[in-house]
Amino acid sequence: MISLKETVICDKWDCDCALNHQRGCCCAANEMFQVEDDNYERMTSLWDGINMLKNEVGVLSTGIKVAFKANMDPTLFTGSAMRCFGPFNTNAPIAYTRVTLNDGNGYNPSLGVFTAPHAGVYVFSYTAYSYVEAYQRLYHKVQMMKNGEVMTSIWEDNREDGEDSGTQTLTVEMQRGDQVYMELESGRKLCKHLELNTFTGYIVYASL
Repeated sequence: MISLKETVICDKWDCDCALNHQRGCCCAANEMFQVEDDNYERMTSLWDGINMLKNEVGVLSTGIKVAFKANMDPTLFTGSAMRCFGPFNTNAPIAYTRVTLNDGNGYNPSLGVFTAPHAGVYVFSYTAYSYVEAYQRLYHKVQMMKNGEVMTSIWEDNREDGEDSGTQTLTVEMQRGDQVYMELESGRKLCKHLELNTFTGYIVYASL
């Protein structure tokens, strides 16, 4: 058995542990403890930062409820048996006057215009539906407008379908006061079951 009578000075090796064959000895225990302490401080700082961000988001979004849902009212279009909206000689805004949800009062049913009450990211969706009699032309184009600019559209132009519909959903970054509305392109029309034409939107999150 090997034994030492004099004190041995070690740097990064626990000589006493090694010479006495003690299990669990670590040659860099102090360094490992320091790493643990450093990691704990980092985790604590990260946790504090997450809580601070959570509180800021909560303060920002508290009380912000913006959502609307509306569809066209077919009883307003009694000019023909088909009850058509259009055609017009210019692009025409579509007024979805049957409102079933309007949290935040951002949607104006008289104009069919949504005005963003808060800056943030919004989701908008719309469905365009039209029906024509046999051998007639299904001819419509509905487009989503933001501040007068076209963002997306749904269109149909054929004699093969008697009816058709399409839906678009769009995520849009909005500033306060920005406006979104739907528009029927000139010369085109939406006919019959106009209540199937819908326009909805809601805020995902507000921004500073």
